[in-house]
Amino acid sequence: MLFLSAMTDESYMKRALALAKRAEGMTSPNPMVGAVIVKKGRIIGEGYHKRAGTAHAEVVAIDNASADIAGSTLYVTLEPCCHKDKRTPPCTDKIISSKIKRVVIAMKDPNPKVAGRGIEALKKEGLEVVCGILDGKAGKLNEAYIKHITTNMPFAVLKVAMTLDGKIATPEGESKWITGEKARREVHRLRGSADALLTAIGTVSKDDPQLTCRAGNRKSPVRIVLDPYLKISKNARVLDCPPLTIIVCRHDAGQKKKAYLTGKNIGLIEYSGDRLDPKWLMKGLHDMGITSILIEGGASLNSSCLEAGIIDKVVFFVAPKIIGGRKSFPAVGGEAFRSLQDAHMLEQTSVRRIGDDFLIEGYIRNRNR
Repeated sequence: MLFLSAMTDESYMKRALALAKRAEGMTSPNPMVGAVIVKKGRIIGEGYHKRAGTAHAEVVAIDNASADIAGSTLYVTLEPCCHKDKRTPPCTDKIISSKIKRVVIAMKDPNPKVAGRGIEALKKEGLEVVCGILDGKAGKLNEAYIKHITTNMPFAVLKVAMTLDGKIATPEGESKWITGEKARREVHRLRGSADALLTAIGTVSKDDPQLTCRAGNRKSPVRIVLDPYLKISKNARVLDCPPLTIIVCRHDAGQKKKAYLTGKNIGLIEYSGDRLDPKWLMKGLHDMGITSILIEGGASLNSSCLEAGIIDKVVFFVAPKIIGGRKSFPAVGGEAFRSLQDAHMLEQTSVRRIGDDFLIEGYIRNRNR
C-alpha cells in the first residue's frame, strides 16, 4: 500500500490518528479509532472505525492488508477491545489469530469493560505491547467519548459568535451575520461533530433557524429546544427538519400543544418546578445516548450553562466589529456579580484566524468531570 522510509512509532501513530478523524461525528457512542499495520518499514494495511455497529479499526486494517501480516506491528489509537458485550467480536482475538508480533497503542480505553484488559490479553499471548504514544492527541480526539464513559454526562461545548466588544446582537436583536462565511462553515462542522444541539425558545422565535448541519456528508444533530411554556410556533422550521427535535418544557405546560407536538413526532422532556436544572437535563440526555452537545443560544442560556458547571469547552468566534451600546445583547448574561478571582478561567487555549474573524477555543478550568 504505502512505503514510508525511516518512520518512527510516532509517525505511524499520526497516520492512525488522521485515519480515525475521518469518521468525526459518525461513530457515537463509540470512539473514533484508526489503525495502521506495518511490516519491514512498509504500511501493508490500514483502516478506521466508520460508525457504531461496523467493524472496528483493527479488523478493517487486518482485512485490508495487502501482504502477510504475520510478524508485523499494529498501530492503533485506542486500546483494542476484549469483551463480548457489543455488536462486534473482540478485536484482541482477531489480532492474536493474525499473528501480529507487536502492538503500539496511543491510549488505554477508559471503558471499565476494557481498561487495560485488552493490553493484558495481548501480553498474555506473547505480543509486545507499547502504550502511550501520542496519548494526548488521542485523548483530545475522543474527549467526548472519554467524558461520556467516565462521568455519565455528555461533553458540552459552548459556541458563541460575538463582536470585538462582546456583543451577540444589536438592541433590536439583529445578529445576522456577525461573523463571516468561513466562520459559519466552521460552525456547521461543529454541528456535524456533535450528537445534539441545545438552544432556547428565544433564539428559535427570533431567527427561526433550522439548526441543521450543512457541511459535506456530516449528519445533523438532534435539536433540543428549551421552551418552558411551549411558545414555539407550529410553523417553526426546526419542527420539520430531520433528524429529530426535542422540546424541554414544564410539566404543567399546555396539554393541547403537547399533543400537537407529539403528533408531529417531536420529543418532549418535561420537568417539574419553576427552574430547569441543567445538570439534570445533561444526565437525562446522556441516558438517551447523547455523548456530546453543542450549545448555541443567547446570553441567558450561556450564563445558566456556565453557572451550572456543565460546560467543558468554549468556542468563541470574534468578528472585528464593534456595536457598542448598553442595550446591545452581551455574549453572557446573568445577574450574579463575579469578581476576577471567581471568573470562569480557561486553559489549553488557542487562537486562529478564520477569514476575517478569529476563533478562540479553550477548556473551562476545574470543569465538572
